[in-house]
Amino acid sequence: MKRLYAALILTIFAAFPARAEIEIQTLTSPGGLKAWLVEEHSIPFVALEVRFRGGTSLDAPDKRGAVNLMTGLLEEGAGELDAQGFATAREALAARIQFDAGGDGLTVSARMLTENRDEVVALMRSALVEPRFDADAIERVRGQVLANLKSRATDPQDIVGETFDALAYGDHPYGSYDGGTPESVAALTRDDLVAAFQGAIARDRVYVSAVGDITAAELGTLMDSLLGDLPETGAEMPVDVAFGASGGITVVPFPSPQSVARFGQPGIGIESPDFFAAYLLNTILGGAGYFNSRLNQEVRETRGLTYGISTYLIDSDHAESIIGAVSTVNPRMAETVEVVRAEWAKIAAEGVTAEELAAAKTYLTGAYPLRFDGNEPIAQILVGMQMDDRTPDYVTTRNAQVEAVTLEQINRVAAELYRPEALRFVIVGAPEGLESSDDAGAGEPVDGPTPG
Repeated sequence: MKRLYAALILTIFAAFPARAEIEIQTLTSPGGLKAWLVEEHSIPFVALEVRFRGGTSLDAPDKRGAVNLMTGLLEEGAGELDAQGFATAREALAARIQFDAGGDGLTVSARMLTENRDEVVALMRSALVEPRFDADAIERVRGQVLANLKSRATDPQDIVGETFDALAYGDHPYGSYDGGTPESVAALTRDDLVAAFQGAIARDRVYVSAVGDITAAELGTLMDSLLGDLPETGAEMPVDVAFGASGGITVVPFPSPQSVARFGQPGIGIESPDFFAAYLLNTILGGAGYFNSRLNQEVRETRGLTYGISTYLIDSDHAESIIGAVSTVNPRMAETVEVVRAEWAKIAAEGVTAEELAAAKTYLTGAYPLRFDGNEPIAQILVGMQMDDRTPDYVTTRNAQVEAVTLEQINRVAAELYRPEALRFVIVGAPEGLESSDDAGAGEPVDGPTPG
């Protein structure tokens, strides 16, 4: 069984060539649950993606880390099976079942052989309907979370992210690490975890997709079996929050020969008619993976300041931002900041050229079909599309929307969107020639890792 499963994993990518022309079916189960499906019967394998909107942002203010810890316990025993029994049952079925919690969603991802589908679904159902939250499992997983938190406390990349988020979003759930703090995690009780479970997993916030060897009728039956006994409603969603960090610099002293920086400003949402113009602008300025971006060329190639620099257009459920990241040796961070600021101001003032726009379009439209390279990635994309309120034809119209952006539009959006005066930098390290702005305040010094 395991050998067959491994062979299928090696060949799964052949089931779908790298192309976006896939036939998406929408369906409603007999019990009223909705899903998207792509049938592919060439191999006896199914990828199932189930996502509950909300995720770790549903933590109560004084219970930070509850959803994260609860999610880690979903595979630690359910129904009549304790943690070891659950793991043994999953292994015997040659299935992969993963539970993951993020800021906007709690995801259950499964890969299973067709012949074992019913048994795998029954195992998943037990985790979603009757998790045990055994005391020994709680303490074991709590210990893992606390160890991770201890490690994060001396990791510059984690420190810079948490400091930036706190400046940008304050008391909103986005403003703190969703794994919690050592104090908040240590204080969580079993009742807190049960409450987090009841708030996060419900029918009113679930999105489902399946790709592989399954029909619409079979998927409808599967969904009702898997999700039909969930409560109808869960916890109230958090409110939207504006990007609250003002322009300037925050330096968090950290004993290291290298500094790491996070920088950003308010962004734009996917519902905006200018979103694709903004998407192309981000690609041209600093898009991750785009070698010809201005920041990569100016910061890395021309000046040799870093091994890599990237920017991201972030549209979360409750906030929008443009975020960038870079690291360099302490003596060169000040120069790096100035180059980033200059390029931010330049794109706002001058826009982009026709040649840059054409090259970015070619890159984005060519890369898009490569995302559809297997059952599991496609299932993940389909759930994301649903949560973004896309229609199934988006996979065929997306590239046309990229191509439709004109030079006039993109340069108007550049002038409206990019605000160099609003650009906030958070730097962790000992950057030479840089200190916190008067309005920013310096971060608390952080001890480096203890030499071992």
